[in-house]
Order: sequence, then C-alpha cells, then structure tokens
Amino acid sequence: MQYPEPIAQLIDSYMKLPGIGAKTAARLAFYTVSMDGDDVTNFAKALIAAKRDLHYCSICGNLTEEDPCLICKDKSRDQSTILVVEESKDIISMEKMKEYHGLYHVLHGVLSPIEGTGPEDINISSLLTRLQKNDEVKEVIVATNASTEGEATAMYLSRLIKPAGIKVTRLAHGLSVGADIDYADEMTLYKAVEGRTEI
Repeated sequence: MQYPEPIAQLIDSYMKLPGIGAKTAARLAFYTVSMDGDDVTNFAKALIAAKRDLHYCSICGNLTEEDPCLICKDKSRDQSTILVVEESKDIISMEKMKEYHGLYHVLHGVLSPIEGTGPEDINISSLLTRLQKNDEVKEVIVATNASTEGEATAMYLSRLIKPAGIKVTRLAHGLSVGADIDYADEMTLYKAVEGRTEI
C-alpha cells in the first residue's frame, strides 16, 4: 500500500535532512499531520523566514540577518585574533563559553578529498583576503573538529597563513578526537581554547 501523495511528499522532504532515514521521516510526517493547524502554519513560516531572511556575513561567513553580522560590527571585540570554525553553529558554542572575545571566520565545511571537497569549495579565499587587508590580526586559532578532515584543514590553513607572519594555533584536545564542537560543554571548550598550541 502506498502513502497518500501529500504524506509521501512530506516524507521525501524530511528524508532530505541529514541523519533522517525512511522510518524517522515517516514518523515525523505523520506527527506533522497530527499537529494543531496553527503549529503547522508557524512551523512552515519559520522555515520560510529562515530561508528568506538569513544570509552569510560578507566578512566572516556567519549566518546573519544583517550584513556585516553583529560580531564583525562589534569594535569592542579583540581585533587581533580570528577563530576559524567549520560551521556557523560552532560560533554559538564558542560564544556560550563567554571566554573568547575575538573575531570569527566560518569555513562552511572542511577539506575532504573522499567527498571531493577542495580548498575552492570552502570559505578559505575570503579568510586569506581578510588577513591581507587587516594587519591588526596577530593570531588565527583553527577550531575545526578533531577529525581527519578537520586536522587536514588545520594543517592546510597553517601552511597558507604562517608565511605572512601570523601565529597559527589549534584548539587543545580538550575536545575528544571525533567530537563535534557543538556537542561539547562550556568547560571542555574553555580548556580547549586555554590550552591551544601553535602548528
């Protein structure tokens, strides 16, 4: 027996989300249909608003409603350090710690030859341009995840940036290997930033 077309389309839509298989998508679709009409409308509006109103900051690449983003506009932040992260959600994790007061740069991914992701596929060129234009930057902290791809990206960035005389450091491994920044607690992140090492 086949699902009615509206349910089938909803299941297909949910399956496009990362980590959602056919069974979970079906469960979510049926739950959505059973939701109150106002809740479904608000859910749909939130999806549309997020897609319509959010864009990437022209300076750091963070998701923002305004350009430049609030962090890049904040002149009270330490202009001498840039912390490089894989995704915008990693900035939220770092900001919760309340111990880092510098700037950020979002790569939107990592180098992964297996998946065909090269330097031109992630936000590296704008970081290099930013460093060339701003002689205030003295340190770049690479905060990619402690995965094979994250390590490879960190080493690649180090080779590109160090010749310019800018110190390149890596978060200390208070983060366990294979862990994502957005799952770490504030103390783990604090220790990782505090114990960063030069590469």
